[in-house]
Amino acid sequence: MEIPFYKMQGAANDFIVINNMELRLSDEQLVSLTKQVCRQRFSVGSDALMALDFPQANADFRMKFYNADGTEAEMCGNGVRCIARFAYETGVAKQQMTIETKAGNVDCWRLDKRQYKVQINEPSVENFDLSFPETDFLVDYVKLGNPGVPHVVVHYPQLKEIPLKEMKALAQKMRSWNALDRGANVNFYAIDENDEVTLRTFERGVEDFTLACGTGAVSTAYVLKKKQLVQKDSVTLHVLGGILEVEEKNQHFYLMGDTNIVIKGYIGDEDLIV
Repeated sequence: MEIPFYKMQGAANDFIVINNMELRLSDEQLVSLTKQVCRQRFSVGSDALMALDFPQANADFRMKFYNADGTEAEMCGNGVRCIARFAYETGVAKQQMTIETKAGNVDCWRLDKRQYKVQINEPSVENFDLSFPETDFLVDYVKLGNPGVPHVVVHYPQLKEIPLKEMKALAQKMRSWNALDRGANVNFYAIDENDEVTLRTFERGVEDFTLACGTGAVSTAYVLKKKQLVQKDSVTLHVLGGILEVEEKNQHFYLMGDTNIVIKGYIGDEDLIV
């Protein structure tokens, strides 16, 4: 079976994107496909797979998002920007579109050939200054949308100096904290004198630090604005994969950043079972 696909990147988050309006794969088949084709060195390799599908209500299309381990996530900010470009370039949607996700509908705009802007779902849960057990860390907890994408946000002033491998054990503990009902993505941040933010995110499903996380960037910007730790309307976040901008307008939050089409082609993996 040959499967048409794009491989795309948003701030170096990489995704396999397919049109399931045409393929008509079941949810079980999509999970199986994801686990196989996202494996680094064994197949295409990717952080996640996204399937563009028929909407269930009033939207241009539905986004199904599967982490590399096959778990379905509620939403992905960088993924939304990439699938929006995929939808525009394949004729599914126009320059302004509404995308259905498990966390609710999101609006997205094409700014130019590669830049896309998405309005991220507002938090349905927020808890600030929670004591993390057996440490001196106070952490903030935000769920974007309903059901929400869960994020822990942690101030870590030495972030630029500490190797990520030395932070992994702490990130794993926070990711699986039993005080949270479904675990969470974990965002460590530091702020410089210009109110620019360095951000590193440990993601559920990938179970490691990734090069970028769009909802992590928005969750972090939301916490910083809410606690008045930054003053600018637009927050610049430096992630391993590049730069993301989060803009606040009338208490709504928008994620902006680059998209990149790396490959257009067919998955012809002879070991693939769907």
